Amino acid sequence: MEHLSAESAAVVADLVKRHGDGERSRIERGVRQVAARWQECDGTPAQFQSFCTDRFVPAGTDLDRLVERLESALEQVHGHLYEMRRTLRRHSDLAGDEFAGVDDMLATFDPAPDLAEQMYRQKLAFLALLNLPRETLATMLRDGPNWDHAHWAAVRIAQSFDARIPAALADRARHVGHAASQWVARHHIPVGTLVDSSGTRWYAPDRTLLTHWLVREEIKAQYNDANGLPRQRALAAVLGRAIDGRVPLAVMDRSDSRDWDPQTGTLGGSPIGADVVGLARYEHWTEQFHLAQEFDAHHPEHPTAIARKFELAREMSEHEVEQLLTDLLDHPARIDLAAFLRARLGRDLEPFDIYFDDVAEARSASELDAAVTARFPDEKAFEHALPQVLRGLGFSAGDADFLGSRIRVEIARGSGHAMRPRLPEYGAWLRTSRLKDRLGWDGFDTAMHELGHNLEQLCSTFFVPRPALRNVPNTACTEAFAFLYQSLGKRVLGMDDGSAADRAFAIDSIQTMLSACQIAGPSLLELHAWRWLYANPHADAAALRTEVLTIASRLWKRFYQRDFGADQNHLLAAYQHMIAHPLYLADYTIGHVMSHQIRSFMRGKDIAAETRRITSIGRFTPDLWMRRAVGSGVSPLPLAEASGQAIKQTAALIEPRAETPEFVRR
Repeated sequence: MEHLSAESAAVVADLVKRHGDGERSRIERGVRQVAARWQECDGTPAQFQSFCTDRFVPAGTDLDRLVERLESALEQVHGHLYEMRRTLRRHSDLAGDEFAGVDDMLATFDPAPDLAEQMYRQKLAFLALLNLPRETLATMLRDGPNWDHAHWAAVRIAQSFDARIPAALADRARHVGHAASQWVARHHIPVGTLVDSSGTRWYAPDRTLLTHWLVREEIKAQYNDANGLPRQRALAAVLGRAIDGRVPLAVMDRSDSRDWDPQTGTLGGSPIGADVVGLARYEHWTEQFHLAQEFDAHHPEHPTAIARKFELAREMSEHEVEQLLTDLLDHPARIDLAAFLRARLGRDLEPFDIYFDDVAEARSASELDAAVTARFPDEKAFEHALPQVLRGLGFSAGDADFLGSRIRVEIARGSGHAMRPRLPEYGAWLRTSRLKDRLGWDGFDTAMHELGHNLEQLCSTFFVPRPALRNVPNTACTEAFAFLYQSLGKRVLGMDDGSAADRAFAIDSIQTMLSACQIAGPSLLELHAWRWLYANPHADAAALRTEVLTIASRLWKRFYQRDFGADQNHLLAAYQHMIAHPLYLADYTIGHVMSHQIRSFMRGKDIAAETRRITSIGRFTPDLWMRRAVGSGVSPLPLAEASGQAIKQTAALIEPRAETPEFVRR
């Protein structure tokens, strides 16, 4: 037991005398938790003693009533503020009807900028910390399986009172985060003048592609195009130029209509000069890092952004996650996987082939677009059909209508995303992309991913045991359901009836392994880059860019070059999440791993019923949540082993394609 100050020791002695030695451990913990955050502005030592003496609640009926009171109060305060903020950023998030100078102001307006501090100033936080346990991750992992819902609710309530963040810092965080998100959302690279190695232009003059999302999706779409390979190489170079900042400004503002060849670094046949995008990407990244440094001082228990992301937000240790990523990438199944891809593509693999994941699809992009258009002409048609879509996926009529009617579908200004309700009286928001005149396959595919998020969000709002346990443990858990429902897209379109269950599971195992390994490298890169920033806190944007490219090269050689060849474009650094959502990427990898475990468990079961059951478990730690969901903790081995087994099975199940020229064989 840590040494108590004289004031704290006196309070403990008085409270033990009043309530008995059986309450000693609770009293000592509560007084210590209050003392750790009590500041001079909160009162004198005498007032500290008086507060603790007067507000301690002994175990029993009154403590249960206190938990319920705090649970209800926090639900209303945080719920309504969340809904306000969600609405305030609405137009900033959505495409169309942009109002320059207004939307950004609304998106960064905070109706309660110093809420965390006011919780302490008005003593509500101290009331919770005095009476409820604010457990560490180690304790939750050790003891959590034995806690009931009431104890978990008490822990989650206490954990909601964390650092005391000054209003000025909270205000700065909003503006820095919003600026980074808007830079990413607006980073659409014009490709109307893009040429491949033969000098061919492929896109309409006004076509733009959001970096990295739509550039990556466009690369993936070319696998079913007989002329796709040269375009894929050009698009990979587009990503490379976005990563190193050498996209010409004249391309970005469309002031130059000459051919742009990112592979040779020329515009109109001449070398690109200094008028390029430059370091903007890394300036936002360093700004995010310096903001994190300001928060560090207020989190003595978790004094880095890395520690807070893993220990607090993800509730998985940094070592555990890094080991998961490397175990996945080091697994011997990847050797057979690469051989399988070479056979499927009919050529040696190239770096951009890390994005290839549709191992059984023989339909062209135009055929997929047509199938979507026939069923869902636009996003509103998709929204209107959601109850019927859910019925088709096995949800009862009641659940399909209840859940489907609570999802609003809209078009995002940037990448697709989903936003949960924080109070039962609200619904979920699904944001996707679209083509100019229709939803299209990419928009539908993204919408199915976001639908998985929305179903988790709604179930974990409406069906969990109690308000304090709403949500899932971390973002990887919700990504698991997003990937699950994204994989059901062709079934929704009537292009896959789900009858060939073994074949479908084998194909899905391979595709999930490919996706998990593809994002595991960027996840490691981001972690290594943040470690480097903390080791070099005064580095500028230019130094960060150099280090990111170095890390990308090192990780590529370590985990990818054997199978995909040398990469001159540093594709592991492409993901824009690194700019707008720091240290998020690993959640995708973990999400793929968890999604496979969930899908494996669901084989032969009712997907809809299991979705509702699992997403209603409550916000425990990810490890405990997975054990209650599927009977085992988070592990990459089931996915890796299943993909290895599936390669043999799938090779026999997928019919070979007719011979095609070497450069387009798939």
